[in-house]
Amino acid sequence: MDRRRFIQASSLTGGALLLPALGTAPPAAAREAVALPPVDDPLYREPIADPAAIPRFADPLPRPSRVDALGGGDQTLVMGPTRQDLLGGGLGLTTPVWGFGVRRRHGGGLSSAGPAPVSYPGPTLVAHRDRPVRVHWINGLPHRHLLPVDTTIHWAFAHTGHTIERDGVPAVVHLHGGHTEPDSDGHPDAWYTPGGAVGPRFDGTRFHYDNSQEAATLWYHDHTLGITRLNVYAGLAGFYLLRDPHELSLIEHHRLPSGPYELELVIQDRMFHPDGRLAYPDVPADSPDWPGGPSVQPEFFGQVILVNGKAWPYLDVEPRQYRLRLLNGSNSRFYRLSAGGRWPFPVTLIGTELGFLHRPHPLDGPLVLAPGERVDLVVDFRGLEGQAHTLTNDAPTPFPDGDPVAPPADQVMRFRVNRARDERVPEPRLPRTLRRGPFRIPRPPARTRRLLLFEGTDEFGRMKPLLGTVERGALEWSDPVTEDPGLHTAEVWEIFNTTPDTHPIHLHLVRFQVLDRAPFTADQDPRTGALSNIAVGQPQQPDATERGPKDTVPAPPGQVTRIKALFDRRGLYVWHCHILEHEDHEMMRNYRIR
Repeated sequence: MDRRRFIQASSLTGGALLLPALGTAPPAAAREAVALPPVDDPLYREPIADPAAIPRFADPLPRPSRVDALGGGDQTLVMGPTRQDLLGGGLGLTTPVWGFGVRRRHGGGLSSAGPAPVSYPGPTLVAHRDRPVRVHWINGLPHRHLLPVDTTIHWAFAHTGHTIERDGVPAVVHLHGGHTEPDSDGHPDAWYTPGGAVGPRFDGTRFHYDNSQEAATLWYHDHTLGITRLNVYAGLAGFYLLRDPHELSLIEHHRLPSGPYELELVIQDRMFHPDGRLAYPDVPADSPDWPGGPSVQPEFFGQVILVNGKAWPYLDVEPRQYRLRLLNGSNSRFYRLSAGGRWPFPVTLIGTELGFLHRPHPLDGPLVLAPGERVDLVVDFRGLEGQAHTLTNDAPTPFPDGDPVAPPADQVMRFRVNRARDERVPEPRLPRTLRRGPFRIPRPPARTRRLLLFEGTDEFGRMKPLLGTVERGALEWSDPVTEDPGLHTAEVWEIFNTTPDTHPIHLHLVRFQVLDRAPFTADQDPRTGALSNIAVGQPQQPDATERGPKDTVPAPPGQVTRIKALFDRRGLYVWHCHILEHEDHEMMRNYRIR
């Protein structure tokens, strides 16, 4: 697979991208939808829309609805189809998507009116530490996928006789970052369909989240074997914010922005057909042995940037501090965020995926966010009355050594400081420390494992990224478990990346400490990928943006990334690359805590 050809085909370049008045929307009163101009791309069977024809900064940032689960208890969420105006700009186009809706309880029973309207992103669940929440995830998806399904890879229905037309779309929800028992973790083989078909690890549709962890920015998303990339792309994702007494005390004493000044933002990239439908590549970039039909891609990089399900929105803010909970929910795209290469206003990192940093860390350069990573920021707009600043992205595709980002994907959203300051709300004063000390996994490691990131090809000549071990080489999803930590033991995992790209590695269940990274050289068996004669260079400590509790870590090419985790629940979990195209084909492995 010549990945450069794929990237060049996917990146829309040329003079047609620079249209006058891109930030000017057609009249809002426009009643008839006008199809967007098409652009040819050989990776799509149908024409795709020119991203540059979509107005930017013409619509306000949507805010996901919030579900108050602070007291614990039961919730019922339904996965289902809907239509939303993702493109905005007065174009009059709506997009079929999938999302989540809350089914309310009345008088002790479920409402006969059915679920509340389904939305993409799904509603934000707000829970409290040590107050369990039980969620019944109902699969109400249709019997036809929105996107092209590749049945040649190892996916949910492989060798089962099930079909989407007969049984419906399989789905299973994973609470990403959740400290969750295995039967509620959303294992990729625990899928189920609206027609009653289930996967080999199915254990019911009611998931128990005991919330036995500190305050954190979690998110929930589909995790079905072999079609996660498609189900998430269709819209199956949402936030899950976990509070604890420490965070609530900081809010109560005006040490953190809260209420309308705390916002969750999920950044995702998409492509569209001229009539507004989601577009996703469905032919291989370079595969002479391809038998035909839809094909998985090596990566996907869309040129239309959505924030909370809206293309290039704006946010009107007061001249005060805001707390922004950012999530990179894209399939493959990394973001290197700034405001034109710098920060013309103070931006302070206060937390990583699974909790606060020891001390607030002012950013002095762009912020890199890999797929699946989250950050907790405080942004200070004081003194900027009347100004507008655009959040920009200059991360290459693939990251870090791919092609420069092509417009208009180099812009994300706009902040407009044009709202009157509400003087009734006290201005928060960030504390000097947010946790008692630097985050550490204090227990000494019982074992150090040497793990492998490898890039091979499948039987059709397509790129096939794999995980494995240094000693055994690359391994498939169905190969026997090789990572089997003992219960209540800590381990150091050394992740050797022999591929040309950075991979965001995610471990289910655990939070981990990023120890260091170091360059390495080695001899590699060209058939198995196993390494020998390894020479590791000088380790480099992680920078301040990785010194909080993590569940996803970027592993750069040619380096060994070392993490340390405590494994404190028995059962079967998975670890994988969070580039969803890689996870589906098939850069994911089971691990078992014994």
